[in-house]
Amino acid sequence: MSVRTIKKVELLAPAGNLEKMKTAFAFGADAVYVGVPDFSLRVRINDFTLDKIKEAAEYSHRLGKKIYVTVNIFAHNRHINKLPIHIKMLKAIKVDGIFISDPAVMLIVKKNWPQAKIILSTQANCTNWLAAKYWHDQGFKRIILSRELTLSDVKSIKKKVPGLELECFVHGALCMAYSGRCFLSKYFTERNANLGDCVQPCRWKYNIYLAEENRKNEILELVEEGHGSYVLNSEDLCLIKRLNELKKAEIDAFKIEGRAKSVYYLGNVVGAYRQAIDTIYSRKTNKAKKKILDYLYKELEEKMFHRGYTEGFLFNRGRLAQNIDNSHKLPNWEFCGQALSSAKKEKFFQTTIAVHNSLKVGDQVEIICPPYNIIKTKIKKMLNAKDSKSVKEVHGGAKQKVVIETSKFIPEFSLLRRKT
Repeated sequence: MSVRTIKKVELLAPAGNLEKMKTAFAFGADAVYVGVPDFSLRVRINDFTLDKIKEAAEYSHRLGKKIYVTVNIFAHNRHINKLPIHIKMLKAIKVDGIFISDPAVMLIVKKNWPQAKIILSTQANCTNWLAAKYWHDQGFKRIILSRELTLSDVKSIKKKVPGLELECFVHGALCMAYSGRCFLSKYFTERNANLGDCVQPCRWKYNIYLAEENRKNEILELVEEGHGSYVLNSEDLCLIKRLNELKKAEIDAFKIEGRAKSVYYLGNVVGAYRQAIDTIYSRKTNKAKKKILDYLYKELEEKMFHRGYTEGFLFNRGRLAQNIDNSHKLPNWEFCGQALSSAKKEKFFQTTIAVHNSLKVGDQVEIICPPYNIIKTKIKKMLNAKDSKSVKEVHGGAKQKVVIETSKFIPEFSLLRRKT
């Protein structure tokens, strides 16, 4: 009797550096996407070079994971001569795919690496099945769905172009412009969002004034709250409670946004979505699945920095998705550090922590262990990792390392947080 293997949807995570990539894999990502500043849409807060991408690819493939590279800028003439060398290097590194939005980049990839798996970036704004078929006919194996689509639109694309893989954003920041085509950053600061250098003017505070046509001398100020107006500030996407519906729509990859985000963001979000995906593929009852997904949503909502959560256009096209009250919602938990190692000593484990924010003896903390196991404990004792001297309190910013005692083994990459 043959056993049918069910292919799970791919969980795709962002990685702005090697540390973030390793954290994403530890918490259950199947693949990561990276890019070098010159050709991806992340110029700032991006630590990758071609040498580091080579190291990242080797690490990924040792784990049986995948690594994709973003080459999704809208290329200018000055980029054209540089791109062939870049593509040839990616071919030599053996990355698993390339994200593209510009037809010129597509032509360069086809010429210099015909066998490459090319993936259409969401920046290309593919919003209908005929456009999807066109890109598939050009050799694209996957498209990243435009965020403006409804679930019905997605199903139509899958039905009309069944051989095309579909990738869908499920979590992270949303651009207020049409799939990222924003010119505010360029206008205000000369930093081009479409070349990866957005300063996010949509998150700024604004003072907005109105002038009625027949009363031009009477200027009225539009006030939303005492600190300014946030009319451009989109809420963040969170579809963790909707993954089963996306699975039924035959989406091939769930994508998390956030190459510029912290390891704390990555570990928590990737870990939560890993557990959510495993849950929807399990044999648990629908009631049990819903309970787990609701719990994971609450963990993200209460313990992570975000701007409020929305389901975007996929399920709720008519609902207002701007956070007009403020630019963000602060969690009631603070990231304190990340575990580097853990070793048994007598009755306890000694766990070395890289300190990110203040931590002191007596703090009640949660330790989020890969893939997503939360341990609650109290800091009873701390030692300086350099000289083993007892310390009462440490602070972030000085690259300090401390050793704490735990009753359980704490895996590398685990995350520490305390309630504020």
